[in-house]
Amino acid sequence: MLAYIPSPSEGVWHLGPLPLRAYALGIIIGALVAIWIGDRRFQARGGRAGVIGDVAIWAIPFGIIGARIYHVVTDPELYFGDGRNALDAFLIWKGGLGIWGAVAGGALGAYIACRRYGVSFSAVADALAPGLLVAQAIGRIGNYFNQELFGKPTDVPWALEISPENRPSGYLDFATFHPTFLYELLWNLAAAALIIAIDRRVKLTHGRAFALYAMLYTAGRFWIEQLRIDEANHVALFGADIRLNVFTSVVVFLLALAWFIAARKHRSATGPVVEESADEDAAPRDVRTDQE
Repeated sequence: MLAYIPSPSEGVWHLGPLPLRAYALGIIIGALVAIWIGDRRFQARGGRAGVIGDVAIWAIPFGIIGARIYHVVTDPELYFGDGRNALDAFLIWKGGLGIWGAVAGGALGAYIACRRYGVSFSAVADALAPGLLVAQAIGRIGNYFNQELFGKPTDVPWALEISPENRPSGYLDFATFHPTFLYELLWNLAAAALIIAIDRRVKLTHGRAFALYAMLYTAGRFWIEQLRIDEANHVALFGADIRLNVFTSVVVFLLALAWFIAARKHRSATGPVVEESADEDAAPRDVRTDQE
């Protein structure tokens, strides 16, 4: 009986000349699941079927661009300077996406779409919140296939075996590591279930479900990031060097907490699904509203 989790031997399969990458497949499946969950929740809140899919057409490309920009900006040494080719910043298929950029870019794309289709951005965000966590959980499976973003060496029964060629410098003599991809996967699924459970009891509207998503995700990312040993940029804070993603998690958590508290004043009000401003060519509106 194995006392560790074996890693896949490869993360890319070739269908003739077409490479099928596990990471890309995870992102695609995750996006589809998030749209399905979001659409069901949006309809339950009084929204029109298909709106979430329409919004996703805008949000997904904006999210990918945002994720790449965040990665390049926070790891510029990989693309600029001596021996580097700045054009590599556009080779997105070679890896390098930042979740914070994906959320920011996706939110911008979703906001543009919501204005176009005349629906409430906060209502769409609340509907999507748990689905985004499920999508991120599915996406982490790609890290498993790529043997990347694992944690410190460990010999616990659920430790992850990493091939020698994928071990970072200084850890070549260690064979098993914390499966941080699995920790985040399970955390995200639990957070998604918690949002759904709370939403059924108190009906989170006006962006509170999305704020709760941000708080729960960053809380998990805060402690999981402490276990990771992959190279990362650091920031100096109160005399200590901390990983950039840890710092970002704290900032995003505090912003989301402030949003959640500020939105509580609307908890007794009806949250509209439809807004008055929309392009003339946008899809027909649904006149129903969220029920608190």
